[in-house]
Amino acid sequence: MLEIKNEKRELFWEIFSKQNRLLIDEFQKYMDKFAVNFNLYKDGNFIERSLPFDVIPRIIDSKEFDKIDKGLSQRIKALNLFLEDLYTQKKIIKDKVIPEEFIFQAKGYLKELNGFSPNKKIRTHINGIDLVKDTITNDWVILEDNLRVPSGASYPLSIRDTYRKIYSDFFEELKIKPIKGYPQILENAMDYVSCGGINVVLTPGRFNSAYYEHAYLAKKIGAQLVRNDELIVKNKILYFKNYDGKLIKVGAVYRRLDDEFLDPKFFNPESLIGVSGIMEAYLAGNVAIMNAPGNGVADDKGIYYFVPKMIKYYLGEEPILNNAPTYLPYFEKDRKYIFENIHKLVIKDVAEAGGYGVMFGHTMTNIQINDLKTIIASNPRRFIAQELIEFYDEECYINNEIVPRKADFRAYVVMADEPKVWQCGLTRYAMEAGNYLVNSSQGGGFKDTWVMED
Repeated sequence: MLEIKNEKRELFWEIFSKQNRLLIDEFQKYMDKFAVNFNLYKDGNFIERSLPFDVIPRIIDSKEFDKIDKGLSQRIKALNLFLEDLYTQKKIIKDKVIPEEFIFQAKGYLKELNGFSPNKKIRTHINGIDLVKDTITNDWVILEDNLRVPSGASYPLSIRDTYRKIYSDFFEELKIKPIKGYPQILENAMDYVSCGGINVVLTPGRFNSAYYEHAYLAKKIGAQLVRNDELIVKNKILYFKNYDGKLIKVGAVYRRLDDEFLDPKFFNPESLIGVSGIMEAYLAGNVAIMNAPGNGVADDKGIYYFVPKMIKYYLGEEPILNNAPTYLPYFEKDRKYIFENIHKLVIKDVAEAGGYGVMFGHTMTNIQINDLKTIIASNPRRFIAQELIEFYDEECYINNEIVPRKADFRAYVVMADEPKVWQCGLTRYAMEAGNYLVNSSQGGGFKDTWVMED
């Protein structure tokens, strides 16, 4: 189902109908020229590819986005308080809001960080929250929280300038909120928590799926793009090794690699992309790491279930934006419901990301369902189940025709003294009709997102 058209959408289509469709090829030329890509690993092979881009934007009314803004700000405040509490006082566990064993079994929980509080007590510096708009309620629903190393902000940033050049009419006739302030917001957040020194973006290198973004954002925020061999720790202080051999102190690291690869001395000793000793510098309070190590516990899809309770517990407020209806087989009552209704539910492996580990009950055979029930029964902590949200399609220009495709929305929230919600985001769409998996790692494309003022 396509979202109900409104006045702003109608005005877009009126302008679009007058545009030269041949100019659409200019977008692809730009993406090829500047290597705007999201690489894939498939069947053990590295595939370098341009990220598919659709010229038709998602349009969100500014009043509608105001609710998204308030809801996401509320959610990130609560999640940051939860993480700070979890690694320090653990009040939420003591008060039995979340079962103790449920948290400690989370893959992303790092017991080694117990008792440590990062600079300014900020852990959720850069957050990507995935939402869809429900066709039944017409409300935005949160599907997932990404608080480790969420990607994607560079793509709407990089394409917006091109859009303004190719189709300037839209920006002359429509009141589209500008988005170029995101790099400054990100830079300010790094400066806010910096422990004194330069800002760096730590990348695993060009073979990472989001390497384009690492390089793009580093340039935009005036940070040094570095690999592990360009950083060194001495006396628990992190330094960037300049090209002339000079050591320059690093105050904040925007890391684009997961915890397990971050420091071979602290985590996986076989990591070839981490910085030896960076965790010593971090725990000594000499460098800020964005996002904080240990945030993966809040990325856990099982912990997602408890976020509405976190909002009530830490803020004393009702959630402004709701989760998708979610069930935990960890609880016997929920497990019974899941087994009775599994054919119409979405089952997710809590530790997976990028659209992996997602199973749709309505597409499974009876044998597959029975096998899945057995796996769930043997390890109920490993899974969650959600009602299938029938979310809106977005119109997409594919193969010279306009067709509907499922699309979600990744919003970005940057946390410093207060959360700031970017007035844009990443709209991802499925390439195939009827496909609910829109993730870039599953081959999905992206759109620009226009927040339209009155």
